[in-house]
Amino acid sequence: MTKKDLVDKVSAGAAIKKTQAEKAIDSFVAAVKESLKKGDRVTVTGFGTFSVVERKARTGRNPRTGKEIKIQAKKAPKFSPASAMKEALD
Repeated sequence: MTKKDLVDKVSAGAAIKKTQAEKAIDSFVAAVKESLKKGDRVTVTGFGTFSVVERKARTGRNPRTGKEIKIQAKKAPKFSPASAMKEALD
């Protein structure tokens, strides 16, 4: 599903204009990004939880040359689906 498809579904489901649906989706994404930057978790009941995980520095390999490289520590977003979401897929 693309963003356009999502906008179409939200627009139809909420009986609002597509521009309004797109603004709502963009606002949601911006709010999640802002919260994750602060280190907060975002939980949407029945959908899932967005959080930040810290990846430690490690040694990797360049697949082309086989040479070892150092990979720096970094933060990455993580999504954990809610049990209701998992059950819906079964």
